[in-house]
Amino acid sequence: MKIQFNLKYFILTIAIFLIEVLIATKLKGIFFVRAYLGDVIVVILIYTFIKIFFKINDNQKLIFGILIFSCLVEFAQYFNIADKLGFREGSLMYIVIGNSFSWIDILCYAAGCLLLFLFVKLQKNNIQFNLK
Repeated sequence: MKIQFNLKYFILTIAIFLIEVLIATKLKGIFFVRAYLGDVIVVILIYTFIKIFFKINDNQKLIFGILIFSCLVEFAQYFNIADKLGFREGSLMYIVIGNSFSWIDILCYAAGCLLLFLFVKLQKNNIQFNLK
């Protein structure tokens, strides 16, 4: 792992973040998007954010680490961690951390990590194919 700024991932992270904000603020009426797609996309957002600052050779470990982190945050919601940390309801940190545990959210994180894994794998295979 090497510390290195990556403009491509910076721009991608901004775009994904704006999509997440759009989902949270404007697409509330579309249940599937609000309830599931946002959770699938958030693990991709975490991945691109990390890749802004770090050049990581083992993307599989990074994706697995993101899945573990996401699950830990979800389990912390079971124990009302946002309330225990003193965040008031409706505040940005209260929304980011979340306030209700759901097994479905964990499945969405896993689906997002699987999509990310497949994309990275296909991208790697495509690059290797072009080099031959």
